[in-house]
Amino acid sequence: MRRFRHSARGRELRPRRTAAALAALLLVGGGATGCSSSDGPSDTLAAFLTGWRSGTLDKVGFVRADGGAIKSSEVVDQLHALAGDLARSPLVLSAQGDPKVTGDIATGAIKLAWTLPGGTPWSYQSTVRMTKQNSDGWRVVWEPAIVQSELTTGDKLALRRVGAKRAAILDGAGKPIITPQQVVTIGVTPQKIKDLTELTAALQKAFDSIDVQVDLKDLKDRVGKADPGAFLDLVTLRRPDYNKIRNDVRPLEGTVFREEERLLAPTRQFARALLGTVDAATKDDLVANPDRVAAGDLVGHGGLQQRYDAQLRGVPGTSVVISRKSPDDNTVEDAQLFSSPPQAGTPIKTTLNVDTQQAADAAVAAEPKPSAMVAVRISDGSVLAVANGPDGGGVNTAFTAQVPPGSTWKMASALGLLTKKAVTADDAVDCPKTATVDGREFRNAHGEVLGKVPFHTDFAKSCNTAFVGLAPKLGADGLASSAAQLGLGAQWDMGIESFSGKVSTGATPTELAAAAFGQGTTVVSPLAMAGATAAVARGSFHQPRLVADPAPAHPAPDGPALDPAAATAVRDMMREVVTQGTGTGLRNVPGKPVYGKTGTAEFADETKDTHAWFVGWQGDIAFAVMVEKGGAGAEAAVPIVNRFLTAVNK
Repeated sequence: MRRFRHSARGRELRPRRTAAALAALLLVGGGATGCSSSDGPSDTLAAFLTGWRSGTLDKVGFVRADGGAIKSSEVVDQLHALAGDLARSPLVLSAQGDPKVTGDIATGAIKLAWTLPGGTPWSYQSTVRMTKQNSDGWRVVWEPAIVQSELTTGDKLALRRVGAKRAAILDGAGKPIITPQQVVTIGVTPQKIKDLTELTAALQKAFDSIDVQVDLKDLKDRVGKADPGAFLDLVTLRRPDYNKIRNDVRPLEGTVFREEERLLAPTRQFARALLGTVDAATKDDLVANPDRVAAGDLVGHGGLQQRYDAQLRGVPGTSVVISRKSPDDNTVEDAQLFSSPPQAGTPIKTTLNVDTQQAADAAVAAEPKPSAMVAVRISDGSVLAVANGPDGGGVNTAFTAQVPPGSTWKMASALGLLTKKAVTADDAVDCPKTATVDGREFRNAHGEVLGKVPFHTDFAKSCNTAFVGLAPKLGADGLASSAAQLGLGAQWDMGIESFSGKVSTGATPTELAAAAFGQGTTVVSPLAMAGATAAVARGSFHQPRLVADPAPAHPAPDGPALDPAAATAVRDMMREVVTQGTGTGLRNVPGKPVYGKTGTAEFADETKDTHAWFVGWQGDIAFAVMVEKGGAGAEAAVPIVNRFLTAVNK
């Protein structure tokens, strides 16, 4: 009765040949050819392992287990074929002691140590048989079992991947922001289309009814080039959005649908540019990460999902199996030889607040021009919301914009002037229609003239020429000092790309005059101005923080306490902006008193367009809003803040 070994899956494996059987077979192989070594079996084994590593086995003689001849080049080809999916994986080969010799037969133990994709190690021992029968030296007895004991002719090693569970991005309360949600992909298939023009018009009408922009201009071309039964996807909608147009699109001849589950934020707009998206791996992903990403994997694209993709994605499990041809010549999988379990990803914890974020998203969504908003908790610097309007944005302008701050910078200049005691809030400071410095004329918005009024009035009414007149008293040192006290231009580490500002040097009288009211070469981001505003409200700078775990390694150090009298005066003036100045549109919002500063920022000499700004705080929330080409801050930015504060106070 013959005994067979069984794999874990119960398939019969071929029996190993015994040394005696091998010797018997070799006796009939006196005609075998090939090089042989007159050295001992240890030298032959070493030469074989060296040649295996290099892919050149010309210095080693071989004979088949049945005594037949085999060339060294054939052995090289078979080694490569047997390795299968592991052919490009690093392999370390080593002899395990001296070979054991019994007459003309020797057996040497070797160790094979593979490094599988993803860095997973797999090692095991095998046996190399050698003979000097009918030869003047030792030859290696070639058999597939050298590569792995269960391999036979025609087999190969195959890799199978087990995906790891992707971890979630968490909000400030430790709850997942991104969760599995049902989606429906709407597409068309050419073989079912009867009237493409009519179908296109009906689809466009349905998509427009739910404010979803889908470009169908190339649909005719796509249909013409596609196979009759192809699924041409048009858009993927969340289930609630799809349900709104289900009865409109389902009956259309030519439409097809695919339902699936995806990892999504609470809404389509929810901090989209900040969070990024999770999608099936693209061709670029596969090329850039051949050892870590496989077809069908979910990969983070943009924002936090991309920045922390490796941590969130985890480590896939790997198994090594035997790929073997069945009697009917179909490829089947035999025994599993090795398996490493997948390691689930590790969550990223942020400081975001879901309600505050949704309020910010809704506030910027109502403004048709591109806009950005950041909200920060004053007490601890936690970033509560990051919104990019009107649709969530593809670029995180809220963190990375580099634009002039306009008159919102007067908050910093006023702090510098008051700290230097160059002026008090009640000192009379002239606000003429224009002011000239070294031949360059500066003017107020709408040609406004206030005359000699208290400095706090100049601030509340946002008089540019008053700050131009005070610029020499502020000086380049005062400009730099006040910016530094508010963290502007410092090295921030937010755990994701961000811009903390670049402050003008104020090197010339005209540059200093421009910089005093937020023009010149000073540029900032909404994040930078939200952080600076929080510093004024708090009384000291504390870098805003977004990623709580893993905490960024090098956050900016806390700043010193602001001059108490100067900070108090700036706060009072920022309150006056809302009660009697350029921000009166916020005077009646619900909740606690609002403090702030409007800004209108020129950004190019060749255009009269300006960015609209507002920075401020209410209660424990500081915020900054910027609307690209929005005009005056009171016209575009203030309404966004109004909507935001109304929502958070519900």
